Amino acid sequence: MPEKSFHIITFGCQMNVHDSQWLARALTARGFAEAPLEEARVVVVNTCSVREKPEQKVMSALGRIRQVTHGDPGVLVAVTGCVAQQVGAAFFERESQVRLVAGSDGVSGAPEAIERLLAEPDLRLSLLDFTSRYVEREAGVDGPCGPVAYVNIMQGCDNFCSYCIVPFTRGRQKSRSTPAILAECRTRLEHGAREITLLGQNVNAFGRDKNGDGVSFASLLARVAALPGLERLRFVTPHPKDMGPEDVAAFAELAQLCPRLHLPLQAGSDAVLARMRRRYDRRGFLNLVAALRAARPDLALSTDLIVGFPGESEEDFQATLEMMEACDFMSSFSFCYSDRPGARAALFPDKIPPDVQRERLLRLQSLQEKLSQRWLDARVGRETCLLIEGRSRRGGPDGKPSWQGRDPYGAPAHVALPPDADHTGRMVPVRVTEAKKHSLMALRTGELW
Repeated sequence: MPEKSFHIITFGCQMNVHDSQWLARALTARGFAEAPLEEARVVVVNTCSVREKPEQKVMSALGRIRQVTHGDPGVLVAVTGCVAQQVGAAFFERESQVRLVAGSDGVSGAPEAIERLLAEPDLRLSLLDFTSRYVEREAGVDGPCGPVAYVNIMQGCDNFCSYCIVPFTRGRQKSRSTPAILAECRTRLEHGAREITLLGQNVNAFGRDKNGDGVSFASLLARVAALPGLERLRFVTPHPKDMGPEDVAAFAELAQLCPRLHLPLQAGSDAVLARMRRRYDRRGFLNLVAALRAARPDLALSTDLIVGFPGESEEDFQATLEMMEACDFMSSFSFCYSDRPGARAALFPDKIPPDVQRERLLRLQSLQEKLSQRWLDARVGRETCLLIEGRSRRGGPDGKPSWQGRDPYGAPAHVALPPDADHTGRMVPVRVTEAKKHSLMALRTGELW
């Protein structure tokens, strides 16, 4: 395998996936070739701090790399992302193959650093400083992309929720320039994308920091929606406290904006929300949900929920279950609370015992399964349109080839299509015929386009 070959291992959120995809394009533009782990001369571990035991998972991955590569000192290992930002240069002492540590802002300099490290075998580099402005990244290879593209609009967060370390690992909020965002969106559309998701830790605070160029998030949505070739538009993740009337109205005004919103609740108790420093309460959240559904009656909501936050009583937990039903969430990401070093909540007393956390999580997830199945069942018989993302592992009726796509609500659906072509990236009108546990079955009702 050539010296300039790479393999990327990615943990965590969609923003990390986006960072890894950009890094792959940037390295490819510099003459690198993607390779299997056992053959690559450069291995990048892009890390996440949100889930439980993040350092342990990264060290496990580094151990696997050492095993697969037999500890070859000629294999350059880079650790990037949030755990890299936290642990920093200490990775050099923990694993001899690690020669680059790049934090959240330092990732933009990783391609150049990797080339320098290959040229200077005795060198180690750490890129851990936060920048005061959003640093535009090199373009990378502009080849064909999939039907769904992700475009970053900002970096960092200013909220400092008590359980969260994002402001410490990704820095303070820095909005990207509107022209740069629109230029990237146009490029992705020109290379095959039909759906764009705008990414940020707190997207509806876009433009409110010192780097803003006078364009609000609602205005940005309208500008992206007007781009030729765009069929669908989504965004993640909003913060309920920052979602204003213009953001809500966009769901009624922009045909391209999908009727699906991920709106993190985190907890249903006002007392817990206050300790979390979420800066909204039950009433405010419910009023926001009502306004959103008034703007778009068919809007489907998903959410994030933390179970067993310090001091959470059974009454507090019941309030979360009540909010889940009141908001009728179609799905949720739910986790037991765990301390994150540096976050304020790590110092809170009254930690909930793990067995109580797990029991509450099971009850919450049982309720969510019922709500999710009810939402899926209600889709049966409905006419909709799928954006095909690729072949399905499910077989279609009568053994026909099956393809998987997503409807405007983001629900995965399987449909039988003619076998003589690649339908990836095409839109197909369908009628939903059956609801499975986590997906839908559909029948084509018209021509693909």
